Amino acid sequence: MKKIIQFGEKVEGYSIPVLNEREIRAAAGIMFLFMFISILTVIFKGDFLLLKYAVVIFLTDMLIRVFVNPKFSPTLIMGRLIVNNQVPEYVGAAQKKFAWIIGIILAAIMFVLIVVVNSFSAITGLICFICLIFLFFESAFGICLGCKFYSMFYKEKAQYCPGEVCDVKSRHDIQKTSKGQLFIVFGFIAYIFLLVILFNDYFVQKAHSLF
Repeated sequence: MKKIIQFGEKVEGYSIPVLNEREIRAAAGIMFLFMFISILTVIFKGDFLLLKYAVVIFLTDMLIRVFVNPKFSPTLIMGRLIVNNQVPEYVGAAQKKFAWIIGIILAAIMFVLIVVVNSFSAITGLICFICLIFLFFESAFGICLGCKFYSMFYKEKAQYCPGEVCDVKSRHDIQKTSKGQLFIVFGFIAYIFLLVILFNDYFVQKAHSLF
């Protein structure tokens, strides 16, 4: 029974239970895509059906991760299959559990408001936005926003963070950003605004069939 209900796996060379960050990012990407499509369906069609399914699936998956075993989470299994040829990147299980508990709280509120009460409001909209941000940062950048709050509630320092961000160290030269590069970023943002100002009236015209 202990082998079934546990959080994290013991890996040689690591003093605490760990998880594979690569499959976690893949699972976050899967859930982000599903939630994003569901929310777009609500925005453009006013249809909440897909979002209701997404909320139930998200909550169920998180409950399995936290209260049973991440090894049996359907999305993490799918993530494992997708990245099984990549070298594992081990991260501490403790901070991930804390982040996923936050996910359960948000998903539970969504479940009550959207599925049980069958309602929508600024609250559900805000929670959807927060969930999308959390999932996007995890999948795209490997940044666990929920893990950032771990040190605020626990005295012990988080161990084995993705990219070793828990360890204080100087940046490598390849990681440093010059003033010229920052200027390019701000210039690109200005370029986007200029595009909108100059071409918005043209771009909003309805496209016609080529054939």
